[in-house]
Amino acid sequence: MQPIPFLSQSDEAEQAAWVEALSLAMPDERIVPFAALGRDDGQAARVAIVANPDPAEVAQLPGLVWIQSLWAGVERIVHDLQGFDGTIVRLVDPELARTMAEAVLAWTLYLHRDMPAYAAAQREARWRPLDYVRPQERSIGLLGLGELGRAAAGVLLQAGFPVRGWSRTAKTVPGVETLHGEDGLADMLSKTDILVCLLPLTPQTRRLLGRRTLSHLPRGASLINFGRGPVVVVDDLIALLDDAHIAHAVLDVFEREPLPQESRLWSHPAVTVLPHISAETNRTTAAAIAAANIRAFRQSGAVPKGIDRTLGY
Repeated sequence: MQPIPFLSQSDEAEQAAWVEALSLAMPDERIVPFAALGRDDGQAARVAIVANPDPAEVAQLPGLVWIQSLWAGVERIVHDLQGFDGTIVRLVDPELARTMAEAVLAWTLYLHRDMPAYAAAQREARWRPLDYVRPQERSIGLLGLGELGRAAAGVLLQAGFPVRGWSRTAKTVPGVETLHGEDGLADMLSKTDILVCLLPLTPQTRRLLGRRTLSHLPRGASLINFGRGPVVVVDDLIALLDDAHIAHAVLDVFEREPLPQESRLWSHPAVTVLPHISAETNRTTAAAIAAANIRAFRQSGAVPKGIDRTLGY
């Protein structure tokens, strides 16, 4: 059986860790980093496992039928591999969804229980208790109702928050008031106290959250962006924060990462900066999912369902 190439632009230690995890998950396969792949094996490879691969390396595997990505987000691979005609399969991992839901709940509670205000009071040595607001009185708006959004909605509902959700097309999520389309977005935002963005980056979502859309939020609302950095127009967000129209923003994703030291976001008093840690890929569970997809392919020859490149996910 031909070895399976592993392609990544990460350092050798990171690649070795992935190869080890993948090899443990599929002991009947031989996972080989691209640098160690023989020319004949490269020519014969029909499937590859990738984590932000170098397009030039992918081009050297002419027999590839499909690629298993180890990331849930696919906008970078779609952009980089425009010359690849095969199927790109993204990672759909329940553990990733669970981790994201945990982060959404944690940082929603951070805003709900006024942690930024208490942190500011501590810095000023001020003893200032604030009135408690029940979860039932704080409306959460979810942008994105895919695997991650549905998982987040579940934990928010369990915590007692009313949840409204928006997606590009109509969807149904138990317990959630769902909206879609441009009118639905404005409607949802106008009734949202804490907005949680879990949107992928597509041509339609890039710069979606600018002054025009964010101004629909009630004065004093907050934002959590765990989706993709370019969905938010940073200058517009800062202007709304400066004006106190938006009370606080928790940002985990940015157009440039790491976030440049000169960015105003680092020092803005109404911004919490996180280093893209809301939901990291778990090697063990991701490797198991990749192994199951490859096992099914070996047995039946059927390629797993891939992304829709026109939609970007």
